[in-house]
Amino acid sequence: MTTVVAESVTQLSVFSDPASVAVVGASADPAKWGYWLASGALTGEHRRRVHLVNRRTDTLLEHPCHPNLSALPEVPDLVALCVPAPFVSDMVDEALALGVRGFLGVTAGVPGEAELAARIRSAGARLVGTNSLGIYDSATDLSLAWGRFTPGPLAVISQSGQLGSELAALGARYGVGVSRFVSIGNQSDVTAAELLSDLGSHDPTRVIALYLESFSDGESLFRTLRALRDTGRPTLLLTVGASAASTRLARSHTGSLTSAMDVVDAACRAAGVLRVSTPDELITVARAFLSTTVPAGNRVAIVGDSGGQCAIAADVTSASALTVPDFSPGLAESIALQLPTGAASNNPVDLAGAGEQDLGSYASVVEHLLRADESDAVVLTGYFGCYARDAPSLAEREAAVAERIGRASAATGKPVVVHTMAPESSTAQALRRHGVPVFDTVDSAVRALSGLSRLRPPQPSNHPLSEPVPQGVLRSGYWAARELLTELGVTFPDGGVVRTHEEAVALAGRLRAPFVLKASWLEHKSEAGGVVVGIDSPEQLARTFQDMHTRLGDGDYVLEEQDTRAGTVEILVGARRDPDLGPVIVVGAGGTETEVLQDIGLESAPVGPEDALAMLENLRCMPLLRGWRGRPAVSVDGLVDVVTRVSRLIAERPDIAEIELNPVRVAPDGALTVDALVVAAEPTPAP
Repeated sequence: MTTVVAESVTQLSVFSDPASVAVVGASADPAKWGYWLASGALTGEHRRRVHLVNRRTDTLLEHPCHPNLSALPEVPDLVALCVPAPFVSDMVDEALALGVRGFLGVTAGVPGEAELAARIRSAGARLVGTNSLGIYDSATDLSLAWGRFTPGPLAVISQSGQLGSELAALGARYGVGVSRFVSIGNQSDVTAAELLSDLGSHDPTRVIALYLESFSDGESLFRTLRALRDTGRPTLLLTVGASAASTRLARSHTGSLTSAMDVVDAACRAAGVLRVSTPDELITVARAFLSTTVPAGNRVAIVGDSGGQCAIAADVTSASALTVPDFSPGLAESIALQLPTGAASNNPVDLAGAGEQDLGSYASVVEHLLRADESDAVVLTGYFGCYARDAPSLAEREAAVAERIGRASAATGKPVVVHTMAPESSTAQALRRHGVPVFDTVDSAVRALSGLSRLRPPQPSNHPLSEPVPQGVLRSGYWAARELLTELGVTFPDGGVVRTHEEAVALAGRLRAPFVLKASWLEHKSEAGGVVVGIDSPEQLARTFQDMHTRLGDGDYVLEEQDTRAGTVEILVGARRDPDLGPVIVVGAGGTETEVLQDIGLESAPVGPEDALAMLENLRCMPLLRGWRGRPAVSVDGLVDVVTRVSRLIAERPDIAEIELNPVRVAPDGALTVDALVVAAEPTPAP
């Protein structure tokens, strides 16, 4: 795998720093693609040889023009194709015959596109596109795209060329330029994963903007994104097109309860990727990341000079993934000493006019909060930044305060994010120069900080168990699932398989009443009348078996002891293998009301005990597990053990598509699974 990736990255250098470029279909008309590719290519003429191809003219943009590729004085490394779709194939064949190594295809609707890409690959060349808006690299002065880019630290890899351009334009508006831009178009050959891998050694890139509409080979993609995060280059993902096909086809409650975007979010958390909802949010978070540090936690201290703005900031922050904790009495008292009488000194802190008396109070309070170990970040909201605009004589003083705030943030390693009513003032510029991101609305400021907090590097996985998971051929039915999971270490009630009412009565003599009778082969037993509980006697068992057999016919029936322990909580533990993004583990409120309650959590599998516990802590039903209204707490540790074991089974058995334990009945003395389903994966068709 490493060799393959290395070879791919080496091949991709033709798209970032070719020795020579040819633009086929070059034009002098700014309304045409050929103009933008040709004029952009010529901006890098000091670094590489640029050839223009157009059979209708000898000169273009004050540069010699050739009728075809064969007429060029050399074989170009990279050919940009902006000719009508019917002519693309012939142009490619001509270029391959000459020995061209790279193609950029901007034309849409090319006939036989897949076959064309295959011809290119078989000749040892590569193709970006087709239907690409172009490529750009600030480090090598390569510009082959519609429009022009401002150099900077943001790499843009986009499946939509126009959306990629919007991201670049938004970034430029806020001073965030582009390090590399690739519109991948139809991904006929070169994939997003390959291009992302190539960014790992791209020095100008500090943060990555990624827009994808599909996640084919998503496991490889997210491994690449995790590796990029490990180099300090986080990815901000914008997506709208995760397929729901796998959930529509799911045979378990687990599959129907989880959406495709749930799985994408789980993959993002595991890889340290932040999924955002809009281009504006992406650029907002990128601005903050490029300016300041990632907070160590979610605790936020809020400082302002208006009670109303402080209150709104607190509400907006609390509604995000952040918290606004109360200060300790000691910290609140020490803050109060710096403020006028009656000022609010708990969280949020309202300066209540202290800033007008002494501009330095802004910095003093922020410095004090940064030094205290009661918050991980500070949001400063309100009028600060406006003094220089409204009273120019205060500009120098306010800039000095801004510098103090920036120095304090850098010294403590805690970010300060500022919302100001004067975002273009000289003070706002001073804040930015000193590593403090500035926004014109409190919503943007908090959104930036919330995004930063979710960009903390993912913790190393603490996967449980050293013993191997059980192997062997998968068989259908509840009893087969029970045998497999028992070998895994999951506990079930005592029971056995029976096929007649006589066998059922005989087995009941060795078990403890009450009993449960199940039709083993049914996946959803309750809906089909394939399970009866509360059977108290052999006579009732015989009647129940005969009735069920009459309705459902011959097959393996399972007789088990019914779990009658007091104080139990029913939980669903499930897992499934997403066709693109791999194995996931699911926990949630279980039992027959699972779909109604919709109380679930999902992560990429496998998970360790800490991650499994965190999943449970996020459920609305967690108070029931901890003990509710005088009921005893149940064995959370026992449930965590079940979750970690099932997560390893789905992760290490690619022949399993779905697993569901529903319900797992958790009592103070442990977890007992009373129904289970294991679904085999469909065989992979031969090539």
